[in-house]
Amino acid sequence: MFLANIAGPDGIIILVVVLVLIFGGSAIPKLARNLGSAKNEFEKGLKSTKTGDAAATQDDSPPSSPPSSPPSDTDSPS
Repeated sequence: MFLANIAGPDGIIILVVVLVLIFGGSAIPKLARNLGSAKNEFEKGLKSTKTGDAAATQDDSPPSSPPSSPPSDTDSPS
């Protein structure tokens, strides 16, 4: 159960060392920045979905005035 023991401080240090070895020291801030911006975009999407659902329920309500009647055939000149 190696993964169960990685949650401690020693596991975090090992994880950081492995990440630095794999990606290099300069790539870590870029990865963190991209992860943060992806998280922000995800949260914006969730908020827009919630507001979109509220707008959709408001649009489903019946109109307050009756719809206009279509023009009759007698109104057009022949």
